[in-house]
Amino acid sequence: MAQGELKISVLNSKRNPESPIDSRKRKRQKIAEHRKSLPIASAEKRLIELVRKNDVLIIVGETGSGKTTQLPQFLFSAGFCREGKMVGITQPRRIAAMSIAKRVAEESEVELGQRVGYAIRFDDCTSSSTRLKYMTDGFLLREAMLDPLLSRYSVIVVDEAHERTVDTDVLLALLKDVQRARLRECQGRRVSPLKLIIMSASLDASVFSEYFGGAKGGRVLGRQCDVDILYTVHPETDYVEAALATIFQIHSEEEPGDILVFLTGQEEIESVGRLVKERLQGLPEDQRKLLPLSIFAALPSEQQMKAFAPAPLGFRKVILATNIAETSITIPGIRYVIDPGVVKAQNYDQSKRIKTLDVVPVSKAQALQRSGRAGREGDGKCYRLYLESEFWKLEDSTKPEIKRCNLSKVILQLKALGIDDIAGFDFIDKPSRGAIVKALAELYLLGALTDDCKLAKPAGEQMSRLPLDPVYSRALILANQFNCLEEMLITVAMLSVESIFYDPREKREESRTSRNHFASAEGDHLTYLSVYRELNELLEKRKTERSEAKIDKIMGKWCKDNFVNCRSLKHARDIYRQIRGHVEQMGFNVSSCGNDMLEYRRCLAASFFLQAAQRQMDGTYRALESGEIVHIHPRSVLFSSKPECVIFDELIQTSEKFIKNLTRIDPLWLAELAPHHYKTDE
Repeated sequence: MAQGELKISVLNSKRNPESPIDSRKRKRQKIAEHRKSLPIASAEKRLIELVRKNDVLIIVGETGSGKTTQLPQFLFSAGFCREGKMVGITQPRRIAAMSIAKRVAEESEVELGQRVGYAIRFDDCTSSSTRLKYMTDGFLLREAMLDPLLSRYSVIVVDEAHERTVDTDVLLALLKDVQRARLRECQGRRVSPLKLIIMSASLDASVFSEYFGGAKGGRVLGRQCDVDILYTVHPETDYVEAALATIFQIHSEEEPGDILVFLTGQEEIESVGRLVKERLQGLPEDQRKLLPLSIFAALPSEQQMKAFAPAPLGFRKVILATNIAETSITIPGIRYVIDPGVVKAQNYDQSKRIKTLDVVPVSKAQALQRSGRAGREGDGKCYRLYLESEFWKLEDSTKPEIKRCNLSKVILQLKALGIDDIAGFDFIDKPSRGAIVKALAELYLLGALTDDCKLAKPAGEQMSRLPLDPVYSRALILANQFNCLEEMLITVAMLSVESIFYDPREKREESRTSRNHFASAEGDHLTYLSVYRELNELLEKRKTERSEAKIDKIMGKWCKDNFVNCRSLKHARDIYRQIRGHVEQMGFNVSSCGNDMLEYRRCLAASFFLQAAQRQMDGTYRALESGEIVHIHPRSVLFSSKPECVIFDELIQTSEKFIKNLTRIDPLWLAELAPHHYKTDE
């Protein structure tokens, strides 16, 4: 019977096929209806009038109100892109800039990269015809180094300002200066005043209003769909256990719809995923139709994409995600959100050069973003696993990143922009004077600044031109002298992405065996080189199949077989190409040291001399710069061998203080290669 019905269905579809024109027409109609249904649609005229009357406008709107996708299109229609001008829209995260640009291009019925495009570090999808340009805050900061007046832009929209990333804060201060400069320049010249729109989902945008001298505010009321907020009656002592109980409560009691659960990291996500599968086995077979899926940064893209695909018929997806799902991505089908009210936040101690990852309460703005995920496609519910009284005690916004990050890169950027008085710079929230002094000292030791804190020539200027952390820029400049620039380009590219190796819990032994195939006795940097080179050799052998689709297929299979994160490796290859272009423009010769790794290791020592550690009698290590007692990270290839002296890429504190990404060096090299910092004994 079922087969007969299927045959009839197929016959009917053949008899009355929908033409491509009809399909496109139906899609256009659906998009138009969706746009009209957004809360911001009714505010178009009012918002455009406010933009015309005010040089700075602050817009507060709930997630799902349509402000990010619709306002730039309103501005285009209102004529703000005439005479070749652009509207620039900044996002804190790369993935958000890309995905939103794709959506707006689709709504505008244009090819991505034409009227609507995006530009992020190592990926520029724009053209001379681009008028709506989505980008990261950091990308626009680098653009300002080349064009201090940002003269191509008529309007800059700073979105998700409540996240208070370091790039957002620096950008807002810079835009304040650009507006003043444009006003001075526009007298009798073709430079027009710059309009600035700051968008936030925060309850309180007064911090931005005060910073811009009482700037006008606008509010976009409502979201597309209603979301019921539910709190616990009693405090929960174990939010992971509470999240598990809530997943099964929703599955057994609520209407169809997928579940999104916010957790703090990969380990927690994998643990909850395993527990969900175990508990499903204890249910009757007809109640097991729950499909746990994951979203976290280190997860290979083919695994991530499973979360976006529709659930099998009769099944409900439960997506276990980090805070990447707060604003960066929208997963179709979500009707229920479980929010434990915590997030893993990174802090940096400039004096000890230690990064810490701490589980801390979310802010009100983050909680609102999370609840909004449930109201994107229909009415939903958000289960907050804490008391309502606790919500009102949360900070309004996330603690500004400028107060918890390494300032070296920020200060180098400001110096390159001609801003020498860092302590007097007009930050919204000033970092501590001690953190500024430590960062200036670090830049001096790396050769980026002179002893009077001016940008050093040529090293400081070269370092500022590269979109990298200062220590990576120094490594590339020195590699040009050590004749190992090819190897250092690969190293910097591999260190600039998320985890290279994928280590699934259910295949841990297989993945470790595979990793040992690449492992170098000299350390992790050489191990990453081995991964990159082996893939390159494979692609070179298959060079007759060099279409993009074939390359992706070959890479995908090779990465899967070797437990390598394909998305990270693709990104590293893109970064390599981009950075190689930068250094070639600077006149560097991209030479290789081949298989002789001595000069390469010496170059690493000369570059990362501030990140060196010496083995102690008890087997621990002492970081030479800070004096901290540290341990080799268990995932390092040097974990068991315990070399006498190493350089490392990162010092991070979790359960203990771990050094990550290491290479074995001769301790005598430090005094030889960095004599300005390590003095030899007389």
